[in-house]
Amino acid sequence: MNKPAIFRPCALPVNDRGHGARTIPMTTRACGSTSLINGITAFEPGARIGLHFHNCEESVLILEGEAVAEIDGERHHLKAGDTTWIPKNVPHRFLNESNGLMCIFWTYADISATRTMVDTGLEQTIDEEHAKARQL
Repeated sequence: MNKPAIFRPCALPVNDRGHGARTIPMTTRACGSTSLINGITAFEPGARIGLHFHNCEESVLILEGEAVAEIDGERHHLKAGDTTWIPKNVPHRFLNESNGLMCIFWTYADISATRTMVDTGLEQTIDEEHAKARQL
């Protein structure tokens, strides 16, 4: 049986995703998870992640600031506490169009989650993205 885990984001490795977005993986295979992945992504003002989709469901909770979620071609203005649920294969992205920091808590419903970028068709596992994380 796996042991429970406590995650302290300030002590975890960070994946600089470029363009002002930084991700902190938390629940992953590394802790023994067999069914989900989650973490936090911080967006500096003006930061955005490219339009993409996943091979599984995703839920995103806005932890801090204001966000714009583009989901299947529709823009949604969100604030702290608002939560999305996005079915698999639905194109989406999150943007910070505000002047302050925006942070999200995301969860993928599959340990083998992938991200496919709409503009390039490049597919990568979330595990591969997490491998880029480093301690700051």
